[in-house]
Amino acid sequence: MEKNKLFEFLIEKGLFITAIFSIIIILFIILFILVEGLPALETYGFFNLFFGCDWNPSDGQYGVFTMIVASIYVTLLSLLMAVPLSVLCAIFIAEIAPDNIKKILKPAIETLSGIPSVVYGFFGLIILVPIIRFHFGGTGFSLFAASLILTVMVLPTIITISQDSLQSVPQEYREASFGLGATNWQTIRHIIFPTALPGIITAIILGMGRAIGETLAVIMVAGNVIQIPGMIFDPLRTLTSNIALEMGYATGMHYSALFGTAIVLFVIIIILLLIANYIQYKYKINVGGEY
Repeated sequence: MEKNKLFEFLIEKGLFITAIFSIIIILFIILFILVEGLPALETYGFFNLFFGCDWNPSDGQYGVFTMIVASIYVTLLSLLMAVPLSVLCAIFIAEIAPDNIKKILKPAIETLSGIPSVVYGFFGLIILVPIIRFHFGGTGFSLFAASLILTVMVLPTIITISQDSLQSVPQEYREASFGLGATNWQTIRHIIFPTALPGIITAIILGMGRAIGETLAVIMVAGNVIQIPGMIFDPLRTLTSNIALEMGYATGMHYSALFGTAIVLFVIIIILLLIANYIQYKYKINVGGEY
């Protein structure tokens, strides 16, 4: 008995130390970014950095607003395409598909999540960009190309977590619905999906984080032109692409401004996550009524 208590105590403290260590690492990363970006924020100003539309380090211009808008455009367009596909696919796998189909779909989706981002970018560069150039004109490097690549990249994340949320709905809910005469689709639409929706929203949040933080694949297909795209076939440059493209040769204020860009990106991600979590929280209140 004493051995079991000691073992449980050691496991508990070990998990606690691991959690604290993870938090410390995150705090060190945040502190490092803030320290490196602080000179640019003090000299150039946060609002000038955030709302400035001109990025020209040779002339001392470090405005990233155009890249903020471009990053949001790419993220929202990719989610607009990925969310319906992902949720419908998750519903099909969890509630409709026979076992032999599940055995094919699940490994295929897991394979998608394991493909390196450079492979996605290379596929977009060789296949997708020429198709867009041929059918829609322009260079092919565009907001649309980057969004399509990100759509494929975030599909596994949203599908997997949404599927787990749907399968975690108690079987009694399904049996009660069927017992009242509901069809399978009515059960999915009115019982299973609303119950699993908080988990699906979490999946969308994680997919959004993947989309806005992706760098290499976007660099290869977006065109990397610093502008606010007027249409989906215009090229653009995101915040992460800007950091990756220029960090290798940046010095002085330019170097600090790139870390300032990382701070701006960090703030945007926090804002988006807070909004998404607020929506999730409000939904739980409205549906569950337990708060």
